[in-house]
Amino acid sequence: MQFGIFSVGQVSTDPATGRVQSEHDKIRMMVRLARRAEEVGLDVFATGEHHNPPFVPSSPTTLLGYVAAQTERLVLSTATTLITTNDPVKIAEDYATLQHLSDGRTDLMMGRGNTAPVYPWFGKDIRDGIDLAIENYHLLHRLWREDVVDWKGQHRTALQGFTATPRPLDGVPPFVWHGSIRSPEIAEQAAYYGDGFFHNNIFWPMEHVQRMIALYRRRYEHYGHGSADQAIVGLGGQVYMRPKAADAIREFRPYFDTSYVYANGPSLEETMKTTPLTVGTPEQVVERTLAFRDAVGDYQRQLFTLDLGLPEEAVMEQIDILGEEVVPVLRKEFAIGRPAHVPDAPTHASLLTAKNAKSDDDKEGATR
Repeated sequence: MQFGIFSVGQVSTDPATGRVQSEHDKIRMMVRLARRAEEVGLDVFATGEHHNPPFVPSSPTTLLGYVAAQTERLVLSTATTLITTNDPVKIAEDYATLQHLSDGRTDLMMGRGNTAPVYPWFGKDIRDGIDLAIENYHLLHRLWREDVVDWKGQHRTALQGFTATPRPLDGVPPFVWHGSIRSPEIAEQAAYYGDGFFHNNIFWPMEHVQRMIALYRRRYEHYGHGSADQAIVGLGGQVYMRPKAADAIREFRPYFDTSYVYANGPSLEETMKTTPLTVGTPEQVVERTLAFRDAVGDYQRQLFTLDLGLPEEAVMEQIDILGEEVVPVLRKEFAIGRPAHVPDAPTHASLLTAKNAKSDDDKEGATR
């Protein structure tokens, strides 16, 4: 099972000091967070994609390419790649390039984002959101698997004899997770292609998460990719930890109350009760996270967000606690009782092995 962190890249003002973070500081901070994640033994670093203040990660491949040069093992992902407003041709080429630069340590999560104005900014209509997600991904899927593509759709100009360059590393496209918190059509799409489904459930009650993942698992099996419990599932979460729960709540509350995403909403206590936000001890985070498996079954990827408004030194401390006190326990506990037929999260190495095995089987079948 993979464990890691993701950042939405929010520039913030520290309520304790009044210090206003600059865009430059936030971008450089995200790089340092990724490096620390690898140092403490985490598996994944993911960045969001936003095109509006107070967020900075408008160019995920640039950021992740820079991180790739400074890390050796970390899987580099997106927490959202806007499949609706980005050109699928450009996605195909940008992420294949990142895949080569990172020696295969690349995957991505397709999503529609949560900022309605982004559609007209890129010449799209939000009313076409689902259609764009489905059509654009269908084209992207082909661009990575066919050397020459002829294509015609409703939302971009047609392609004739087009080859996306560079081709995916070793002929293996980056693994794709489809991220959605509310749209069953996206769970259906993930199941249809046999891709992963990532439910970034930081704002949603577990009952809703259960319904969406159950739908994805049923449809994954329906399309013949394996049994429902072999479907590739990822979950998000948010944590803040201290040795004493009261200290964690006291320290985190000012950041929660002034957060861009939480301000003017339910209280900290209500949010902790109704969503996976866990503010408390490392032991409480372990207990809460293990309960996710009880709700959705064995899954493959768990990502935590830590930096919504917090200063860098506090986020670094949280990464250290994750790496030293939380993730080692979660690895051990999640392994207990995990059926042998439930796969790990796909990596470039595992996908390449599967591709080569299929090629060998095809050759053997042709000689019979």
